[in-house]
Amino acid sequence: MVESPPFFPFKKALAGWRFVLQSIGMELNWAAEHLQVIRTLMERSALYRRALAPIMIFNGVVGLAAAALGWTLKVGSPRVFVLFWAGVSVVALAGSFLLVRRQALKESEPFWSPPTRRVTQALLPALVAGLMISVAVLVRADLAARQQDNLAGVLWLPLIWVVLYGCAFHAAGFFMPRGMRMFGWGFIIGGCGLFAAGVPAWASPLDYAHAVMGCFFGGLHLAYGVYLYFTEHRRNAT
Repeated sequence: MVESPPFFPFKKALAGWRFVLQSIGMELNWAAEHLQVIRTLMERSALYRRALAPIMIFNGVVGLAAAALGWTLKVGSPRVFVLFWAGVSVVALAGSFLLVRRQALKESEPFWSPPTRRVTQALLPALVAGLMISVAVLVRADLAARQQDNLAGVLWLPLIWVVLYGCAFHAAGFFMPRGMRMFGWGFIIGGCGLFAAGVPAWASPLDYAHAVMGCFFGGLHLAYGVYLYFTEHRRNAT
């Protein structure tokens, strides 16, 4: 029988305590970083409101113009519909990125700051879910076009986008001005309400889908951007 060294229990306990102390240190570092991010967000709330206004207005104009263009061009097949609005989202994201970068350069701040990382991490899950659903619909778009019964499933995609987009902004609202959470709730409640109402019998299905996209991604963005612009202008004047 092999006996353990006399100091083995002591060394084992010491290793356990060292692990506990390291874990506490890591948790304290994480908490300090989190508090620093919150403090930074609170100190720069006015700056973020000024940055959000042009972004929202830009996305609103892009959304309304895309809805009008889609309706004018009679984008009628599911595959083209998905690809068309995917291209619109790329334009909106690129424009938003340039506006945020311009604001960061203007204020002499780093673009990829801890608050920006937090907001991005909050946005990503719902946006990635929307992307994966879109890819799945795109893969099955040809089958849906051949089978009219499946076409209705494709037409629910805009409302899925709306609800997931609202979830993304509500999550990001915990690191941004409080109005962003209300903005996200507007998308969630509106999208779920239209889910419950269904597609009106008098409406052309894909025209209705373009109208939903224009109303939410165009109209709501534009309205919120104008609200931010004038409220911030009024604050600066006082």
